[in-house]
Amino acid sequence: MSIDNSIAQNKESQDRISPDQAVELLKEGNKRFLADKGLARNYEDQIKATSSGQYPFAVVLSCIDSRVPAEIVFDQGIGDIFNVRVAGNFVNQDILGSIEYGCKVAGSKAVVVLGHASCGAVKGACDDVKLGHITGMLANLKPAVQAVEEDGDRTSANPEFVQKVVDMNIRLTSEAIRTQSDVLREMEENGEITIVGAMYDVKTGEVTFTDPPLA
Repeated sequence: MSIDNSIAQNKESQDRISPDQAVELLKEGNKRFLADKGLARNYEDQIKATSSGQYPFAVVLSCIDSRVPAEIVFDQGIGDIFNVRVAGNFVNQDILGSIEYGCKVAGSKAVVVLGHASCGAVKGACDDVKLGHITGMLANLKPAVQAVEEDGDRTSANPEFVQKVVDMNIRLTSEAIRTQSDVLREMEENGEITIVGAMYDVKTGEVTFTDPPLA
């Protein structure tokens, strides 16, 4: 790929990136992260280069979990990706609006729904936790809990069940982006963007993309 990912993206480089190439840039970045061979970046130069505008090539919807910093695990710099974070990586009106801005207005080519293993929000939803505003937040994850078939323990004490719910939540969130956002659905149908799911392993640092997408 002819994109120099060590410098800040500009309009020209963003325009050259296809949706599939945007995902590939993230895959390559995660490989560098795993190998501890991150690109050498001059952040002072990137700050200056992005001071008058931004041209990220992807939007990553991820959890607030401190172990999953998207720019780091994908080895990206300033101005490369939009990073939307909320516990449990679900969507609502505000988050969809943010993603629509990233793609339709700012030109990003890929939307990645990034879940992760051992997700505390998913565990809370499995256990039906009730606590302040957390209660309402976890309600967004209940559809994924309910959609998973499990004859055994359906609580966070069952790590296999938790992982199934994490996977299902990625799938349902990806589908919700398509069904609830006319803007993003049309862009994907026109080949302007791609919407994919991905899973981060907190034990290894590896990101596995769904191929084909889960949704």
